[in-house]
Amino acid sequence: MSQAGQSGLAPGDDKAGTALLYPITRHAGDDDIVARRGGTTITRGQFLHDVARLAACLPERQYVINLCADRYRFMVGFAAALCRRQISLLPPSDAPGVLAALAADYPDLYALADTAPAPLPCPVLAYPGDLPPGAGVALVPAIPARQPALILFTSGSTGRPAPVPKSWGVLVRSALAAGKRLDLAGQGATLIGTVPHQHSYGLESTILLGLQHGLAVHAGALLYPADISAAIAASPRPRVLVTTPVHLKALLAEPADMPGADLILSATAPLAEELAVQAEACFGAQLIEIYGCTEAGQVATRRSAQERVWHCLEGVCLSARDGGTWASGAAVEGAALLQDVIEPAGDGRFHLIGRAADLINVAGKRASLAHLNHQLLAIDGVRDGVFILPEPDGGPVTRLAALAVAPGLAPAEILAALRTRIDAAFLPRPVLLVDDLPRNALGKLPRDALLALLRGGGRG
Repeated sequence: MSQAGQSGLAPGDDKAGTALLYPITRHAGDDDIVARRGGTTITRGQFLHDVARLAACLPERQYVINLCADRYRFMVGFAAALCRRQISLLPPSDAPGVLAALAADYPDLYALADTAPAPLPCPVLAYPGDLPPGAGVALVPAIPARQPALILFTSGSTGRPAPVPKSWGVLVRSALAAGKRLDLAGQGATLIGTVPHQHSYGLESTILLGLQHGLAVHAGALLYPADISAAIAASPRPRVLVTTPVHLKALLAEPADMPGADLILSATAPLAEELAVQAEACFGAQLIEIYGCTEAGQVATRRSAQERVWHCLEGVCLSARDGGTWASGAAVEGAALLQDVIEPAGDGRFHLIGRAADLINVAGKRASLAHLNHQLLAIDGVRDGVFILPEPDGGPVTRLAALAVAPGLAPAEILAALRTRIDAAFLPRPVLLVDDLPRNALGKLPRDALLALLRGGGRG
């Protein structure tokens, strides 16, 4: 494996002059902070020694599922796999059925875990708890841009999850473009993530953003508002909160004494303008929303509290053909069909009309599920809620249904409030009350889980 010097490596040719190389990290010196865990810091020197020692422990296999819950250990495992030319698989979930299907499709597979996992259908390597400290100057591995780095998988909401391969060069160019847009160079910020690093957004906006811009990554797996608030308060400024609309809503429900941030990133679901305004006021920082998808990666950004138009990242181009919008460019692997309806606005800008699959037609009238969900959530007393189009039952019209978490409200009260907000053609039948919605770690709602809840009849 080629190595970069102590000061890092600028993109360039390898010794044969045939392959572009990118460094695993762009932290400038061995004393630069790569990660923070509790009250301790982890330097570039330690990180590089950890990567080298873990790489020597990895089995001779082609594929790895990195299940490390600790964000720093995941980062070390990802880098070590790159050094061994192993491809990391990032499935949409770690459910036993999903992992069993991957093991069948990728027989040369093993798992890396830092906690005792449930029984898996493949060999498991426990993350070593005693990686010895390194001595001397550590070299920065330089990875060929064209080297396969990972395989993401679509959520499988419309069928079997589809593999989406990514090269190291595309991942690096995307991270460099995002950091340039966010103006993070040279700030030494700490990235505090509430999103799983096994997901494309979490990987791009914590692991890769940190490595390619010399930032520190908070190692904790944060979920609950109290833990997130404590992590923000314990981190030195500047602080970047990498989160989702669901987590933001939970944090803003208890805004008292919320520590300040210097930048907020949000993705995975549409962000209401009102929530963006509230978040900026609460944290005293700009909120930048990222638009992207598994197939294309990061595509565009906008400041959602002040604008509706999206701005493509450098290295991303959009084009209309075959009835859809395609993303391509240096920061995209090949060409990727976007699953949303895009309205170009010129100069790399566009309006996002809605997800193509979310556009519905009832009695000749059109609406988007995102718009209907926004109206449901805007009702006073509705803590969480979602519209769902059930499976066709053979009747002339399939009526929308709605699930709501709304203690103290009756279904009839929710329906009455909706009558003042949406066209009668889209009023849900029925409105079911539930204690919680089955959101995953990203705040998304798997359709099969919603249908099961709908069949169960909710409560009330």
